[in-house]
Amino acid sequence: MALSPTAAQRRVIAAADPVTGRLKGTEAQLAALVKRGLAFRHPRPPHDHFLTPAGHRIREDPAREEAPSGDEPPSSDAGGVFAARVGGEDPAPAGGPARLREVLSAWQGLLELRRMTHSDGATDRPCGWERTHLVPAAALALEAAGCRPAGPDGGDGYRVRATPQPEAVAVYEPDGTALRACAATLERAGWQVGEHTEPRTRARYLLASPRKV
Repeated sequence: MALSPTAAQRRVIAAADPVTGRLKGTEAQLAALVKRGLAFRHPRPPHDHFLTPAGHRIREDPAREEAPSGDEPPSSDAGGVFAARVGGEDPAPAGGPARLREVLSAWQGLLELRRMTHSDGATDRPCGWERTHLVPAAALALEAAGCRPAGPDGGDGYRVRATPQPEAVAVYEPDGTALRACAATLERAGWQVGEHTEPRTRARYLLASPRKV
C-alpha cells in the first residue's frame, strides 16, 4: 500500500489544474508524487507532470489517508483501489450520489490518461492501461454511461467477464435492448464490439476489444 502524501505534497496536489491535472512544484516533490502513483511525467517536451486518476481523487478528497500505488484508477474505500461494477458482485457496492461522483471522477481521470498518453492527445480510443485491465476498463465505460450492472442474485444487468481471446472481454445482459445499449456505449468509448450467441445456451452476448486506431 502506498504511503500517504506529505502535507507539502498535498498542497502541490491541491494546487493542480482542476481540469488537466497539471502540477507545479519542485523536482523532488513531483518525483515523489510519481513514485506514489499520484502523478506521471509526460513523455513529450516540456515533460510536465500531471495527476493520475488516483491523484485526482486525492485532490477531490483531501481527507483521504492513503492512496493506491501504480497506475490504477482512484480508490473507492479504505480497503483498496477503485473498482468499477463488473456485475454480480456480492456484496454489491453501495449506490447513490457518492458512488455516481466516484464513477464519473474515475471516468474523467481515465479520459485524461488517454489524452496524456496518446501521442496525438486522442481521448476517443483506449490507452495502455485499458489494454492491460480489460474487464475493469470495459466495466467503467458501462457504469459511467449509466448502464445497470447485474446484482449478486443475477437477473437483468450487465456482467463483464474475461475471455480466452487476447484483448477481448465478454459482456452478458439477458435483456436484448439493454445488451444493444451496452454495445453502443462501448463503441462510443472506443471499443470494437460484436454480438454473438452461446452455442449451448443460445444466449446473446458481446465480445469487445479496445480499438487501436
